[in-house]
Amino acid sequence: MRIHSGEKPYECETCKKKFSAKCNLPAHMRIHSGEKPYECETCKKKFSDKSNLAVHMRIHSGEKPYECETCKSKFSTKSHLAVHMRIHSGEKPYECETCKKKFSVKSHLTVHMRIHNGEKPYECETCKSKFSVKSHLTVHMRIHSGEKPYECDVCKKKLSSQFALTEHRRTHTGEKPYGCETCKMEFSFKSEFAKHIRTHNGEKPYECEAWLEKFSMKNDLTRHMKTHADEKPYEFEELKSDTRC
Repeated sequence: MRIHSGEKPYECETCKKKFSAKCNLPAHMRIHSGEKPYECETCKKKFSDKSNLAVHMRIHSGEKPYECETCKSKFSTKSHLAVHMRIHSGEKPYECETCKKKFSVKSHLTVHMRIHNGEKPYECETCKSKFSVKSHLTVHMRIHSGEKPYECDVCKKKLSSQFALTEHRRTHTGEKPYGCETCKMEFSFKSEFAKHIRTHNGEKPYECEAWLEKFSMKNDLTRHMKTHADEKPYEFEELKSDTRC
């Protein structure tokens, strides 16, 4: 009857959260105590709640009891199915407060927010480069390890990321998915497309700190910097002060 009345007579002494059933209180208390009495026999991972262990066991058994009625995809948890269903419904309940972009998954919004706040929580232990997305760090680490797990089925060339493999395949297929809306030129590679767009919008993201001169291409900045190779540091300071007057 407490479901209907809303009565919750069982209270956690630590955080004051209330429960309608006495059996729910001990499981909650383990959050505070850190106790994890339920252990996976396969990998020895421990859980504070028996139901969480049951869900975890599906990783090992491969059981996926929740099925999408639309496309028949299967999932190990009900929550994963609920997220998947938004693909079909188009529902995007998570909105960025800064730019109003919407997302179907909360974790996608969390990652997106790093564009605005500049947060980069994933750091390379080797060179200290930082990344906003864990998968970007994983790909970056292959620079140091030399790992190239993706192989082209045409020429057997190996690459470090799925994105690099996808772009490489276009050298064989001739596919050009990036089209310029201004002049209708088409490109196989995203980086080449980005460079081309700058010829129209005039964007120059690469700047020489000495002359305060800007360039649309990184290699143009590199060539320009060679002109400073024989200049002395005090000459840079004079140039900066002159150009700011």
